[in-house]
Amino acid sequence: MKLCSACLLGLNTRHDGVIIKDEKVLELAKTEVLIPVCPEQLGGLSTPRGTPEIIGDKVLTKQGEDVTEQFKRGAEEVLKIAKLFNIKEAIMKNKSPSCGCTKIFDGSFTGKLIEGKGIASKLLEENGIKLISNDEL
Repeated sequence: MKLCSACLLGLNTRHDGVIIKDEKVLELAKTEVLIPVCPEQLGGLSTPRGTPEIIGDKVLTKQGEDVTEQFKRGAEEVLKIAKLFNIKEAIMKNKSPSCGCTKIFDGSFTGKLIEGKGIASKLLEENGIKLISNDEL
C-alpha cells in the first residue's frame, strides 16, 4: 500500500483543472493499493486554483495570492493519512510545489525547474516515508 498523488490517477485535483493520467501509475494500481491524496485540496484549496510556486519560504500563486498555510495544512493532512495506514512509500507528482520529489519550479513562473521538494513531499520524507517520483516509475 502506497500514497499516490491523486492527479496521477486521473482525479480532478490539478491546479488548472486539467485531467491527466499517468499510465505507469494506473498500471501499478491494478496490482497494488494506492491511496490517492491531494495536499492542496486537503489544505482547503479549490480546483481549479491559481498556479502556485514556492518562492523562498512561501507558496504564492502567479496572481500573488499567498497559499502557504493551505499548503502546510494539506501536507499535515497527508502525513496523518500516511500514519493512519502505516504508509512507508509515496508516489508523488514531480514538479508540483506540494508533491515534487526531485524537481520543482523555481518561483519565477517561467517554467524553469530546480532541484527541490514540494511542501508535502518534504514533510513525508522528514517522517521516514520513501518518495517515488512519477518520473522514476
